Amino acid sequence: MPNPNYNNDLQKSPMPAQAPEIRNKNFEEVALGYDAETAVKEANRCLNCKNAPCVSGCPVNVKIPQFIDALANGEFLRSYEIIKSTNALPAVCGRVCPQENQCEGLCVRGKKGESVAIGRLERFAADYANEQDASPVTNDIEQKDIKVAVIGSGPSGLTCAGDLAKLGYKVTVFEAFHTAGGVLQYGIPQFRLPKEIVSKEIESLRALGVTIQLNMVIGKVFTVDELFEDGYKAVFIGTGAGLPAFMNIEGESLRGVYSANEFLTRVNLMKAYDDKFDTPVKKSQRVAVVGGGNVAMDSARCAKRLGAEVYIIYRRGEAEMPARAEEVHHAKEEGIIFRNLTNPTKILGTDEVTGIECVEMTLGDPDASGRRRPVEKEGSNFVIDVDCVIMAIGTTPNPLIKSTATGVTFNKRGCIIADENAKTTADGIYAGGDAVSGAATVINAMGAGKIAANSIHEYLQNM
Repeated sequence: MPNPNYNNDLQKSPMPAQAPEIRNKNFEEVALGYDAETAVKEANRCLNCKNAPCVSGCPVNVKIPQFIDALANGEFLRSYEIIKSTNALPAVCGRVCPQENQCEGLCVRGKKGESVAIGRLERFAADYANEQDASPVTNDIEQKDIKVAVIGSGPSGLTCAGDLAKLGYKVTVFEAFHTAGGVLQYGIPQFRLPKEIVSKEIESLRALGVTIQLNMVIGKVFTVDELFEDGYKAVFIGTGAGLPAFMNIEGESLRGVYSANEFLTRVNLMKAYDDKFDTPVKKSQRVAVVGGGNVAMDSARCAKRLGAEVYIIYRRGEAEMPARAEEVHHAKEEGIIFRNLTNPTKILGTDEVTGIECVEMTLGDPDASGRRRPVEKEGSNFVIDVDCVIMAIGTTPNPLIKSTATGVTFNKRGCIIADENAKTTADGIYAGGDAVSGAATVINAMGAGKIAANSIHEYLQNM
């Protein structure tokens, strides 16, 4: 029977947001979320396809048509429960997932006009449930007297822990920092992902019985081998990729040069933007952010909010930028200056940064990544006067795990080698997320955590 409320609008319902000239001076959330009326209206744009190609684009296989159908019928809590059955962190995913390249990229509705706003609807359902203080159902979980250790409380670790807890395992998460959440806490700014949201999602995992131990640096406090000696039957390593990369150019040791990891950790996790906290961070006048990914956009937008004029320096063109189009759009709206086809050659200064020397680039033939290779324009060097440089050109896994997990092997980039089922080369040890893939997206890390939980369950069932 046809949906009498079907909405044939070709465009998504707009997302309300703070005005750029206001938000670029505060750390409050930029996107304000749908109200109930808008959410129902947008949900009624869904065609409820039988083959649901959108689901195949989701690394955690959210039951997208079902949760949207519940939303369209005003059953907001039921919608949340459907999402939560496969996704441990819906309020996070609704905010930071690259839906345009995943579920929404495969939406049939998008063949004529724009796709259904799946991410915005997921956020609405999760936020509604949080406002209602909805808790996960735990009374039907059959408890098993089997301990599993999860190292790292980022997206992959939290997903793995949640799925294993739902299966009845006694899960302990070991987190090196003083706050759980990994990159969700230290990497993604408050204005994109409020930390209260992250804390709420983590509390829902604790309600499932997950134990989280903080300030536990595995490799210093315990080795992975000692976890097995302590009675854990399986271990998942989800330690992310927190070791920053630099260009190895002159001047990188000057005061005022940050890795994006350090800068974002100081601002986000340690709240350097708030005068109530004593976290030191350079209050700069002019900042250069080197890189073109989401981390570069986050760094630039944070620096802008701290009062600086900000340049993004990227060696390719805007079309080649790996950052989400929405993040680039927001950065431009907020007054950040883009210097594309530009590459740094040295950082200037004696003790502190006074400028960055760059060279203009052109695009040549495609390289191994499939993107056109940047080529220097000879004699095109110029200087941008800045007093701070933030390097946002990638990260690799922390090497500490290498010395603590007997039998686990690593590739030349320092990433853990694991198969398609997240199994490493050591019996009982599984790994996923950025520790395996290198720096990637939150949702891909979550997908890896889900695969690992299934593999660990199968392994423990067959012991």
